[in-house]
Amino acid sequence: MKNRLKDRIALVTGASSGIGEATALALAEQGAKVAIAARRRERLEQLAAKLSELGAEPLLLVADLASEAQAQRIVAQTQEHYGRLDILVNNAGVMYLEPVAEADLGRWRWMLELNVLSLIASTQAALAGMRARREGHIVNISSVAGRVANPNAAAYAATKFGVVGFSESLRREVYKDNIRVSVIEPGMVDTELREHIGHEASRRAVNARAGEMRQLQAEDIADAILFCVTRPDYVCINEVLMRPTDQER
Repeated sequence: MKNRLKDRIALVTGASSGIGEATALALAEQGAKVAIAARRRERLEQLAAKLSELGAEPLLLVADLASEAQAQRIVAQTQEHYGRLDILVNNAGVMYLEPVAEADLGRWRWMLELNVLSLIASTQAALAGMRARREGHIVNISSVAGRVANPNAAAYAATKFGVVGFSESLRREVYKDNIRVSVIEPGMVDTELREHIGHEASRRAVNARAGEMRQLQAEDIADAILFCVTRPDYVCINEVLMRPTDQER
């Protein structure tokens, strides 16, 4: 089926690559108008050209989403540009892996800001409009690390457990306003996420583990998101936990 999201307005954060880029394209292919937010303007411009070809009337928003103010700004700009926001996909995030004893706390603080507080700030900014219209869908990207805490992933797991907990609490606050909340928890995905790991031994270890399996692709996660946001409005997919078939934990 085509055009299942005709005239719907979506905002995707972390849209310059990977899951965010694939999600923006998937939403556009189903008729949504799509705002895209990330730090890298050149990458966003390339994606915006593809979205324009799909008729998505893209809005390009350059922002450092580790800033709560900028996370709120992009929501306000989306609403001002299109008149409303129907679907918010909070995808922006990083993964810094390292042992607790050796951790760079500055790096971990930045990860907490981006993975958790930015997501909360964007969500908070979207709620008033969604409540006023009595409709809306918030999709938060967590991880298998929000279910299973592995060594060398303490802070990353803390952020992703936090996203899961926040999402469920939010759902219970807004379901009576006809607002849906979904949390997506992917396992190993073939994206550039691992390239940001500053701890050399941890990066080598996770890359070796990834190389032993058929990883999920960004488009697989986008398909899961698309499934969630195209259900009838009385159906809320609360959680999607997905792993590569080859991944044990």
